Amino acid sequence: MFKSLRPRKSQCATTALTISTASGTRPKRNLAMRYGASTFIWTSPFSNRTLDLIDHVKAIGFDTIEICVEDPETIDPSAIHERAARAGVSVTICGAFGPSRNLSSEDEVIREAGVAYLDRCIDFARALGSPFVSGPMYAAVGNTRLLDRSARREQWNRAVASLKAAAAYAAERKVSLAVEPLNRFETDLVNTVDQGLRLLEDVGADNVGLLLDTFHMNIEEKDIPAAIRRAAGRIVEFHASSNDRGTPGDDHLPWRDIATALRDVRFEGPIVIEAFTPEIKEIARAVSIWRPLAESQDALAADGLRNLQRAFEG
Repeated sequence: MFKSLRPRKSQCATTALTISTASGTRPKRNLAMRYGASTFIWTSPFSNRTLDLIDHVKAIGFDTIEICVEDPETIDPSAIHERAARAGVSVTICGAFGPSRNLSSEDEVIREAGVAYLDRCIDFARALGSPFVSGPMYAAVGNTRLLDRSARREQWNRAVASLKAAAAYAAERKVSLAVEPLNRFETDLVNTVDQGLRLLEDVGADNVGLLLDTFHMNIEEKDIPAAIRRAAGRIVEFHASSNDRGTPGDDHLPWRDIATALRDVRFEGPIVIEAFTPEIKEIARAVSIWRPLAESQDALAADGLRNLQRAFEG
């Protein structure tokens, strides 16, 4: 299914880094950055029929594969664990939050279904050694409404209550939650780092942090490195996504400044490339990809990894 690629050497090598000071440069602590690739780059949904993708991301040079749990019934933890262990790849879990899994819905049945789904993702994370479950778990993606202040507060409070319940379940299993702000075209509730930090404060759980994604930050943040620094200590995962959802580094984003900011807040990864294949119509439609954004999905992943290494380790 997936074309074989030779592994690139020293993908996770520890590199001595420096940062600029007024008097020149000074050494910064050694940093072994971990890089991951989302299954969305190639396929949807992930299942036992796409287990070869685990070996494929290893061959390209990634340390981690991020598996999105679109349909829990297609996730086979035993098969995934066996293949990942054999390949020497770690696994992280992200969730897919559609209308039937809306944790801030006005409908209690839907909210309960959303929490139950998130609990299953947490169970998968525990079984597969993923330290967290990530995603925009506070609301259904695509839920965009101009609500008055009272209605928005009620929506916010429902999200907080649902996340508190999920956080407690996750804490018992030693799993964290990584909440992802999305851009204004994909959600009406949490768009910015500052809104995300307010949500974390209201949830009040030590095992709940942020997933930051540069695609969304490029739209919503006035200064991406400054926003990263405001989230110091609360970043659980980082999505390195191009501004057009193509190849990270072949774009206008300030990757070296982003890398410096992440080092400054002592973030060590994983840094995951999230992109989406235009070959699966449902996914392409969901994320509004109407044309190929790279020569191939393999090229997107391999070139993106190489670009990130230059920014973070060069």
